Amino acid sequence: QVQVIESGGGLVQAGGSLRLSCRASGRIFSIDNMGWYRQAPGKQREMVAETTSGGDTNYLHSVEGRFTISRDNAKNTVYLQMNSLKPEDTAVYYCNADIRPLSLLVRSGPYWGQGTQVTVSS
Repeated sequence: QVQVIESGGGLVQAGGSLRLSCRASGRIFSIDNMGWYRQAPGKQREMVAETTSGGDTNYLHSVEGRFTISRDNAKNTVYLQMNSLKPEDTAVYYCNADIRPLSLLVRSGPYWGQGTQVTVSS
């Protein structure tokens, strides 16, 4: 069974920091892109940051300079360091990983985590 599990959300005051972690587990052959998305109440899910297996990164414009995505390929883990948090960053954050399982009987493609709540108070 392949799954993606996030951790690290919580409540923080504006200007504070949080670090999110996401680990893909199961019998995995390889992982291509890994990324973080978020969805605030009443809004569509949006891409926050993503990284390729080679380390290239892409960020939502509003988080550039404040958030940093990184990954540890040996651990099938991606991180999101969030600094200088603002109330508008409040959302459920989801991890996404483009996974190729070892078994051809298991679905290959994007896997989503269950989400972790990030709340930034003003």
